[in-house]
Amino acid sequence: MNEISKAMAIAAAGMRAQSSRMRIISENVANAASSSTEPGGDPYRRKIPVFQSEMDKATGARLVRMTKAIDDKADFQLEYQPGHPAANAEGYIKLSNVNTMIEMMDMREAARSFEANLSVIENSRAMMQRTLELLKR
Repeated sequence: MNEISKAMAIAAAGMRAQSSRMRIISENVANAASSSTEPGGDPYRRKIPVFQSEMDKATGARLVRMTKAIDDKADFQLEYQPGHPAANAEGYIKLSNVNTMIEMMDMREAARSFEANLSVIENSRAMMQRTLELLKR
């Protein structure tokens, strides 16, 4: 496999990883305002994507992929709502540990990384096209 194709394979793997990351972030944002439905129960817990590098035998390149999403062990937020069905004996409910500002920053970073990988693929494709044009002459 030539180096241009190898670069495209690496960038495509990066795009898949960032797409998976954006899906996890979207899930976190969608559940940011959740609370428990029963007293003492836990609300949605923020997920963190885990990435791993692996050797691709076909290309001989090291590719990245998202292997799983783990739970963020940060504490839940407590809010005083004594009339809520999930309120504990003191009147507090647990709210999700998702911080939407952090999620938005993570989403922006993932989108920029996705775009950078897309740019690599576009530039590699243009280089291959130009090479083919030169060979035709």
